[in-house]
Amino acid sequence: MGEESLRVPKPMIEIGGKPILWHIMDQLSSQGISEFVILLGYKGYIIKEYFANYLLHERDCTIDLGNSSIEYHAQERTSDWKITLVETGKDSLTGTRIRKALRYFGGQRFLLTYGDGLANIDVSALLSFHEAHGKLVSVTAVHPQGRFGSLDIDEQHVVSQFNEKPKESRRINGGYFICEPKITDFLPNTDDFMWEDAALKNISKTGELMAYEHNGFWQCMDSPREKEFLEEMLRNGTTPWLITSDDAR
Repeated sequence: MGEESLRVPKPMIEIGGKPILWHIMDQLSSQGISEFVILLGYKGYIIKEYFANYLLHERDCTIDLGNSSIEYHAQERTSDWKITLVETGKDSLTGTRIRKALRYFGGQRFLLTYGDGLANIDVSALLSFHEAHGKLVSVTAVHPQGRFGSLDIDEQHVVSQFNEKPKESRRINGGYFICEPKITDFLPNTDDFMWEDAALKNISKTGELMAYEHNGFWQCMDSPREKEFLEEMLRNGTTPWLITSDDAR
């Protein structure tokens, strides 16, 4: 993400004037999720300061310098989020971050995702899938957008169809995991490890990793081009990552 990721942690890069982290939480909040545990790393204090001053960002307020008070005025839409911010180490790998945060989950099942992408994941459908198979972990499997246009070419080398950035045929890890507390049995007893490599590979070998196939919207933000793609959607008044109907799943 170039200079922007030098200035702020990636989840705090803004699209439409708000951090992408806010959009992820807003999408989950619209489906009834109000408790969040955010795993902090690089420049995590910026995320702490954002939520510590969240009401200043979101609400009208009256600041009385005479008596050093701030009065926040009611807004039509308010957030009832409970947010736990966990320092997991500036350079920790993903698995280590999860292990350090487990104590805040109260031994309960939890939803886990990344802080740099948007998707219209139907959490209720994902949860129903997870409960039906009874395994340890469910991962959302998605079709990413191709980076380049594809060509349909006939035997005479004539292009019969040009497809601008079609979805790739092979599914990839799209985040949005549901995890059972027993994942602790598969977390390596090492100083630093990757969730995707060390942990998920071990879980998959036992048949305890199941894929929930998501055919709706999914878009990561790994480059300025992808950030601009999401920005353009907001400028056009579209938010395809929000659940609006049953066909979103």
